[in-house]
Amino acid sequence: MIKEELMEALEENECLIANGFDDALIGITMTGEIVAVYSYRKCIEVLMRDMDEEDALEYFSYNVLGAYVGEKTPLFIDDIETSH
Repeated sequence: MIKEELMEALEENECLIANGFDDALIGITMTGEIVAVYSYRKCIEVLMRDMDEEDALEYFSYNVLGAYVGEKTPLFIDDIETSH
């Protein structure tokens, strides 16, 4: 699924997106409630464009992972493909 199709599917299903993390968006769920799925590691990489790793991890943990905004809240996974 290319990014344009992915964004269209998210919009059609009124999914919430994580602002500023478009580069970390990797897909959608295929069962149950359709939600956006992001790579945890790619999210950290995005944040590290403007801060060091420790600050990025703290910011992400508190401001992103700690934010539940309903059943359309995005999922964040630690995907093996981007792990080093």
